[in-house]
Amino acid sequence: MTAEHTSAGPGELDAADYAEFMALAAEEGFDLDDPDGFGDGSHAPLPVLAIVGRPNVGKSTLVNRIIGRREAVVEDKPGVTRDRVSYEATWNGRRFKVVDTGGWEIDVLGIDAMVAAQAELGIEQADAVLFVVDATVGATDTDEALIKIIRRAGKPTVLCANKVDGQSTEAEAAYLWSLGLGEPYPVSALHGRGSGDLLDAVMAALPDAPPQTFGDAAPGGPRRVALIGRPNVGKSSLLNKVAGEDRVVVNELAGTTRDPVDEMIELGGKTWKFVDTAGIRRRVHMTAGADFYASLRTSAALEKAEVAVVLIDCSETLAEQDTRIITMAVEAGRAVVIAYNKWDQLDEERRYYLEREIERDLVQVQWAPRVNVSAKTGRHMEKLVPAIETALQGWETRIPTARLNAFLGELVAAHPHPIRGGKQPRVLFGTQAGTRPPRFVLFASGFLEAGYRRFIERRLREEFGFVGTPISISVRVREKRSRKK
Repeated sequence: MTAEHTSAGPGELDAADYAEFMALAAEEGFDLDDPDGFGDGSHAPLPVLAIVGRPNVGKSTLVNRIIGRREAVVEDKPGVTRDRVSYEATWNGRRFKVVDTGGWEIDVLGIDAMVAAQAELGIEQADAVLFVVDATVGATDTDEALIKIIRRAGKPTVLCANKVDGQSTEAEAAYLWSLGLGEPYPVSALHGRGSGDLLDAVMAALPDAPPQTFGDAAPGGPRRVALIGRPNVGKSSLLNKVAGEDRVVVNELAGTTRDPVDEMIELGGKTWKFVDTAGIRRRVHMTAGADFYASLRTSAALEKAEVAVVLIDCSETLAEQDTRIITMAVEAGRAVVIAYNKWDQLDEERRYYLEREIERDLVQVQWAPRVNVSAKTGRHMEKLVPAIETALQGWETRIPTARLNAFLGELVAAHPHPIRGGKQPRVLFGTQAGTRPPRFVLFASGFLEAGYRRFIERRLREEFGFVGTPISISVRVREKRSRKK
């Protein structure tokens, strides 16, 4: 890149100035090399361990203990986990996948029945089952009924007696031999007691995992798409529709989803990793317990994603929270697609007012691709993948430095910065310092006002596209050099 700048043309920098400029850009944390591609090692399928049991026996706490971080939402009340949520774990150099399930109950209705069905699906699709029992309570009729389902599935099963915090409780754990699942492993998921022996038994039950690779895997893997939005706008329904199965629990109750749920989905001839997230509430700091932690997990899922599909319930008036969520995705630097869900419920009058609301409230994100869908009926779902691909293409666009500076030279000549205080700042040179999202650094002779920066951004979009991606423009003011007399 430096070879282009050995001789300075009009409005350009000489080699020394260019080196100084690049040093400034590097100081600001811009990735000048910007190695593209995401890689996370081997993509071979890992053996799957399903963790099942009654509500509130400590399954999610045990999951956090196994994976070594506090990722699953935990609260001291039953029914916090609802979906099947996968996490990757390692023990003694062996990799495997842990699937946390909701509490299984017998003869339940409504949302509890859906949670139980997801737990049963988790058993069916696992290579081995970790059955968790509360040792302080002992075996119950619900435990006995769940054991029958596990036996029918015919999967290797390890019995975990949880909440064994000391010698006195270990005697109670011994009573669980009566369940007929072999040796009960006494564990305290909260404190880690006995978890090593339990995991050794799990490794014996699981088939061998593919070897872990470091650094030699080709970059790539499925593109990561986060579904975000207010509670009850249809994120889980959309995931179920694109997955073609009831992958996550859907209910009229707002805030059904707690943990982000990953699902590999084949769409448009490609594999995508869709992540269903908990609805982002208006005042996160005022929510408590599981809802508060669910909001934190949503933010973390957004950071890991490459593109955010923001769902908006178009049957209702656009809320301030919708614009806040879009701003959150933009500030996170993700590619953005706006999906207007429940389109099948619109009449002509609502459609007219919706267009006015979009013009008024979403003028700052006119660059984001828009799709009108119905997660319930599947209407226009085929338009979702092209919109996501367009946004990702804009997110990864790189402009050659010479072409960018030719564009800036014409722009500054035709539309110079307004004179302020008798001085007129001028853009001397610019470079794209990175992609994902596109980041530009402009080297100027003086401070550039925010309005002029927005003007440059608008013209950049008109000239080079950048559909579906936020753009970051940073300005470095060239310091005056003292003249030698």
